[in-house]
Amino acid sequence: MPKFAANLTMLYTELSFLDRFAAAAQSGFKGVEFLFPYAFDANDLAERLKANALTLVLHNLPAGDWAAGERGIACLPGREAEFRAGVDQAIAYAKVLGTPQVNALAGIVPDGLDRAVCEDVLVENLRYAAKALEAVGIRLVVEPINNRVDIPGFFLNTTRQAVQILDRVGHSNLKIQYDIYHMQIMEGDLARTMKAHIDLIGHLQLADNPGRHEPGTGEINFPYLFNAIDEMGYTGWIGCEYRPKAGTTAGLGWMTGRQATLQDTAAAW
Repeated sequence: MPKFAANLTMLYTELSFLDRFAAAAQSGFKGVEFLFPYAFDANDLAERLKANALTLVLHNLPAGDWAAGERGIACLPGREAEFRAGVDQAIAYAKVLGTPQVNALAGIVPDGLDRAVCEDVLVENLRYAAKALEAVGIRLVVEPINNRVDIPGFFLNTTRQAVQILDRVGHSNLKIQYDIYHMQIMEGDLARTMKAHIDLIGHLQLADNPGRHEPGTGEINFPYLFNAIDEMGYTGWIGCEYRPKAGTTAGLGWMTGRQATLQDTAAAW
């Protein structure tokens, strides 16, 4: 069975962010991830991780003005200096938090801007980040996100496009963050696609479709996928980045096929 990490940006939202660490541990999670740590003191976050025996498996690079609708700046011309400063900030946090990998969000293509120009900027920014992060032992991942439902205009949308970007960047420290939910919307054929590119996948995330709720609420055959992922030899974490349909704890039964918390099955990991 794969290792599941609670995405604290999406789960336990009835609690304050800092209280979500304890809630995840009480549910039996051993790993967590979240979008951004930068609104908090890194030492405070590190204390929450240590107190709850949790591993932080992933966070994102700074992604511009999130409240204003920006969803990354890696492909935006004129923001290169800001992107590089964000790499430095992410490294500073990751060193304190023990984060092994960070995700770079490509961003939304501005109206009227040539996509080829955006791709060139993205490639150069990813090349810079991959090298800088490698120097301190942190992996870089980049995530294709659907532009049909969640982020219209997002630059990077499919596995094929991500592979092409990795080829252009040409750095072994850059991998794909493959989100099962986003890729079900954009391309389907999930197991075959993951198997074909498993050596390029650095991190997995999940949610069901439609609705972006927990597995078992939509069309994706997760029991089949989990077996396939095991057979592929993937040993990394799978981030649970979904919106609980009826509360986080109440919806965790999908992991065992019965209404149980992870605490019941943690030993089986």
